[in-house]
Amino acid sequence: MSGDGASLLVRVWLPDRPGALGLVASRIGSVGGDIVGIDVLERGADIAVDEFAVLLQDGSLVDLLVREIEQVDGASVEEVRFVDAFPDPRLDALESAATLCEASSVDDLQQTLLAHTRREFLADWSALVRGGEVVDTAGDGHPPADLLAALAAGTTASPRVADGTTGPEDLAVASLPRHEATLLLGRAGHPFRRRERVQLLALARIADRAWILLDD
Repeated sequence: MSGDGASLLVRVWLPDRPGALGLVASRIGSVGGDIVGIDVLERGADIAVDEFAVLLQDGSLVDLLVREIEQVDGASVEEVRFVDAFPDPRLDALESAATLCEASSVDDLQQTLLAHTRREFLADWSALVRGGEVVDTAGDGHPPADLLAALAAGTTASPRVADGTTGPEDLAVASLPRHEATLLLGRAGHPFRRRERVQLLALARIADRAWILLDD
């Protein structure tokens, strides 16, 4: 990485205690990083997973940035990603919901759902499965059709997966119950967190309702 500036998404595990977030922010600032956004992805027993959108003046200082953050007691950097533009999860979700509601046909709705969720969640691929058959896919590197069908059947059978509590790190799943369909997103090397899973469930509910209206 050159000495030019860089836009980074820095995912950090940090202790869920007063002052921890401020200490991490201070460490980021100490190496010339400007925090332009913070997204709370998950919160559990005494731990939180936050994603910081950081403008780093010198892209060659990424390793130093990680070391500085991990100087905070209990903090650990899960990953750092270079991005061209920072996502806005709330705005992205609203735009996806609006686009789903504007679909003119069931086929258009399905393709829109796959394309928008893949882009919004920075997934490698997305797939829609119904009745054990793959309806459509978007992106590259998705498993073969028989494995997608098995993943849809197996993961949705778990109540904790169905409510967005948990799931395989590289897979997010959401049901469209009125149509007995399942939306799957795959993302290698970048674990899905609870906030993302719950957000995907909400978009799937919107798509399920829009599908009914289009059928009518």
